[in-house]
Amino acid sequence: MKNIKCFKAYDIRGKVPSELNTELAYKIGLTYAKYISGKKVVIGHDVRKSSKELSEALARGLTDSGADVIDIGLCGTEMIYYSTPALDADGGIMITASHNPPEYNGMKFVKRNSVPVGYDSGLQEIEQIILSNKLPEISKVKGKISSVDIMNDFIKNLNHFYDSKKIKPLKVVVNAGNGCAGLALNQLEKLLPVKMIKVFFEPDSEFPNGVPNPLLPENRQATIDAVVSNKADLGVAWDGDYDRCFFFDEKGNFIEGYYIVALLAKSILKKHPGEKIVHDPRLTWNTLDVVKNSSGVPVVSKSGHAFIKQKMREVNAVYGGEMSAHHYFRDNSYSDSGMIPFLLILQLISEENKPLSHLVEEMIKAYPCSGEINSKISDPAGKLVELEKKYSGGKIDHLDGLSVEFDSWRFNLRISNTEPIIRLNVESRGDKKLMEEKTEELLKAIRS
Repeated sequence: MKNIKCFKAYDIRGKVPSELNTELAYKIGLTYAKYISGKKVVIGHDVRKSSKELSEALARGLTDSGADVIDIGLCGTEMIYYSTPALDADGGIMITASHNPPEYNGMKFVKRNSVPVGYDSGLQEIEQIILSNKLPEISKVKGKISSVDIMNDFIKNLNHFYDSKKIKPLKVVVNAGNGCAGLALNQLEKLLPVKMIKVFFEPDSEFPNGVPNPLLPENRQATIDAVVSNKADLGVAWDGDYDRCFFFDEKGNFIEGYYIVALLAKSILKKHPGEKIVHDPRLTWNTLDVVKNSSGVPVVSKSGHAFIKQKMREVNAVYGGEMSAHHYFRDNSYSDSGMIPFLLILQLISEENKPLSHLVEEMIKAYPCSGEINSKISDPAGKLVELEKKYSGGKIDHLDGLSVEFDSWRFNLRISNTEPIIRLNVESRGDKKLMEEKTEELLKAIRS
């Protein structure tokens, strides 16, 4: 079976124009509207140079299929997740390549009620229709395009998740990474008692300060420096389409997303005791501990937004969190958000009257972790088999890659969906030295 290179497991992503271009965008629009039987589709785009022309081609395809298009313009991915149900649309498409380099672009898709569409839930069918050249016929009655500014409604909707009266006058470094987050933060600033110290706030398609991906250690320094020099209470950095945010404590330390999942779960369970919390299997012990002690029910799911959202709907979970800084909320159409965690952490620090470092220090001590470490190797699948044999004395699980659990430490190894890369996560029970030794041992075995 032939494939189109930019069709990935969760979305579309590729280099422009060699892998993704206006011709393909038009065909995707024409096919997608028919696939979802859509009469009305919301579209929006990020700041990339190619986003506008891809958006226009996509809209042409959608309207040629007979669907009306509501264009919300420059936005973050979560604004598509919000707008699709809010505007009673049959689907939504965000044009973005998130944290990829500037020469890339892509698309993220949802159906009615912001149900995600991934390769296994629609993109494969769309890909095969385009490859077979059996495109839907152009409709006799073309759809209309309207532009809507949804920002005020989007910001108003965030009020459901936090209480601004409970937030103290904190000083916060906010790094938009020259992506789209600054537009929403400027609106939020009017409603919050916080002083925002703004870093790389102007949307800029060149990404002059590096690709907006705070998971890369080299991209964290600007936030760290701003926190330290301004004696800020907190630092927060977003990726390009701001569906993820990353936290730095008042000392400038980067806080692994793993511990933020537990913090958010704890704070949400105060309002929703006994509810279910979905988490990924890469790092688990701290989450299990915190959720159970907060009278919640932990539910594990395969990593990746399509799987987490599906599992959350299945079990009606109030919140889902991944260590990769994706946070999902039932009242947000089970979708991920980069703004809701920011607001919840502001409120949590204010209510607990403790700095972020104090809120996470016990967790970090109890369950030290390696953070995700990538290794580029020629045969990732073979390596998984080899390491399963090597560590066969532990409790083995294959829900997502290879997880092996011993009494005092555990690890997870996953193969990347998009590159010949293997991703390692290691944690221990209260023994940082053991965690570091085992991480080194595993990396040696992986890279040999």
